[in-house]
Amino acid sequence: MTDTHGATAARVAEAGAYELTRTASLVLATLAMGLMAGLFFAWAQGIMPGLGRSGDRTFVEAMQEMNRAILNGWFALAFGGAVVLTALAGAMHLRADGRSLLPWIGAALVLYLAVLVITGAVNVPLNNQIEAAGPVAKIPDLAAVRAHFETTWVRWNVVRAVLNTGAFGCLLWALVLHGRLTNRA
Repeated sequence: MTDTHGATAARVAEAGAYELTRTASLVLATLAMGLMAGLFFAWAQGIMPGLGRSGDRTFVEAMQEMNRAILNGWFALAFGGAVVLTALAGAMHLRADGRSLLPWIGAALVLYLAVLVITGAVNVPLNNQIEAAGPVAKIPDLAAVRAHFETTWVRWNVVRAVLNTGAFGCLLWALVLHGRLTNRA
């Protein structure tokens, strides 16, 4: 004799756990993506324009110090979490009942991967170069160090901000769709 009631209850519990994990992955991906979009936006609209008004010594020293300060566990968690959690959210929505979200989650992932490529190809090498210039008191031509760094770094950071904001928007829309699907069930 089989316990169909017990087996049904187990399937319902399993489905509930799966849905909770799927929802949590999408919420956490959106949160991490939003943190990163906000970070790049803050640099693009406030930090760099403000530093742009400062003298060469202040600019170079501030960039060196901020580049050192940002390399911490909280930044790594959001920076890496955005891609990992978005990929996980995509994987969790591969089942037929979640596939309508895949274009939005996939678009977010592609946009954020572009952010990662730009970061690795442009911004990080420039950060490393400004750091390698050494202590500001020992840099003979601060204006040259700044000139080599500022325009390119700022331009590509604006691109990162736009791409990351687009990725965040895609995940926000995926959450809206997810809510609609969940409310239908």
